[in-house]
Amino acid sequence: MAPSSVKVTFLPDGQTAVVRIGATVLEASRKAKAPVRTRCGGVAGCLMCKVNVDQAEAGALQEPTSAELRKLGPLLEEGVRLSCQARVKADVSVCIPEDPLKAAIRRRLAEQADDKLW
Repeated sequence: MAPSSVKVTFLPDGQTAVVRIGATVLEASRKAKAPVRTRCGGVAGCLMCKVNVDQAEAGALQEPTSAELRKLGPLLEEGVRLSCQARVKADVSVCIPEDPLKAAIRRRLAEQADDKLW
């Protein structure tokens, strides 16, 4: 008898959720309280919910949807998936990219720390 649920781990923080097979990565992220940004409500409209999946684990997700193929194109080959479209079929780890605003602030703070004012 095949299992009816799978474990999704969100990196870099390691939050996990156990969800039913066929759930989207976005649904799993909400259950795990892992912050995946989205604005369109999960209809592949905003492209904000991109996550990265290691090629070795790509088989743990169902094949890309037509919306993913159309909107991500060659990024799919690099392991980028839309969390609102990618459905799980086995245990998988996905990496949530750093929020662009947080990344910009972190870079600016690092630049300021490097500046020697005195």
